[in-house]
Amino acid sequence: MNSELVASAAARLEWIRSRMTLLAEVREQFTISRPFAGHRIGMSLHLEPKTAVLLETLAAGGAEIVATGNHGSTQDDIVAFLREQGMTIFGTRDDTQQQHHENLLSVVAAQPDILLDNGADLVAMIAESGQSSHIIGGTEETSSGGYRLRAELADYVAFPVIVINDSPLTEMGDRHSVGQSVVESFMRITNLMVPGRRFVVAGYGWCGRGIAQYLRALGGKVAVVEVDEIKAFEAALDGYRVANVLDLAEWGEVFITATGHPQVLGTDFFEVVADGAMLVNCGHFSWEIDVLALRDLATDSTVIDTAIERIDLPGDRHITLLADGRMVNLAGREAKGNSIESMDLGFLLQVLSLARIATAAETLESGAQPVPDTINREIARRMLATMGADR
Repeated sequence: MNSELVASAAARLEWIRSRMTLLAEVREQFTISRPFAGHRIGMSLHLEPKTAVLLETLAAGGAEIVATGNHGSTQDDIVAFLREQGMTIFGTRDDTQQQHHENLLSVVAAQPDILLDNGADLVAMIAESGQSSHIIGGTEETSSGGYRLRAELADYVAFPVIVINDSPLTEMGDRHSVGQSVVESFMRITNLMVPGRRFVVAGYGWCGRGIAQYLRALGGKVAVVEVDEIKAFEAALDGYRVANVLDLAEWGEVFITATGHPQVLGTDFFEVVADGAMLVNCGHFSWEIDVLALRDLATDSTVIDTAIERIDLPGDRHITLLADGRMVNLAGREAKGNSIESMDLGFLLQVLSLARIATAAETLESGAQPVPDTINREIARRMLATMGADR
């Protein structure tokens, strides 16, 4: 069975690796420069094919890899393939939340000196242990993790952490990659059409902008919820209906959270939301929809299909929850996540930022910080060349 999983992953990776041309170029360079020689990189990130190409690139640069996925998105054939390549990988698709916690502990116990984090889970565990003297720095993939690093974990991070989503390149990419993947995932999981359906997008950051844009392009009717007055004004100028989520509770048919903040949809919303509404989250943490409060309020629930659950509410109403409130674009059958090209760009930001940590951590300040401007500009030049924009 393990050999079958490895063969399955190898076949999938052949196509994906061939389309990630930015990583291919830097991987070849890393085989010579070996920036990670002597370093152990501890990772918590979705374990799917594009991530495997990222790890291959780090390994080509001399890194020892100790990693786990995120809860609910690990792909078992990718795990088997990476283990076959000599990497230490923890986790399976069916891990419970407790097992996922133990996987994170196993990565921390391996004492990596560089971190590749997603949602600041590894940093939080290291902060709790009080043992961080061996860590020289790391990266954080998400805006949600960036919030944690600058708030609850700010006093515990005594090493530089480069927040990848703070890069203007990631912001531009997210508008299209997340917008496309969330809408595609909604259609794939539910098998429902977008045209004419009423959607409410909570959050008008780069991800929310992209989701709203792609929904409207496919004929959806879109409203936006945004607490920042300037972003709300921008959404209004872009032609979207802008209102409070409670005011839209009876209007919306599908509610999509894209904020990075907890309890965007809570008990007060559940008590008034229209019968039959669908709830979807695309943020890193499942906390944007208060699923625990929803289940406390529920009178019954029924699993309809993979990533689809009907939850009955008082007053003879029901809602449909997708993916148990977790990231919808990595849920359901044949989950693909963001596009290959967008992840090629995002992971190039990762590897060059990690290389800066490995070779010149002393030039960076402690704590969460954006991708250095020199890296952003180097990658922009590489992207322009790849796109043929200089011809």
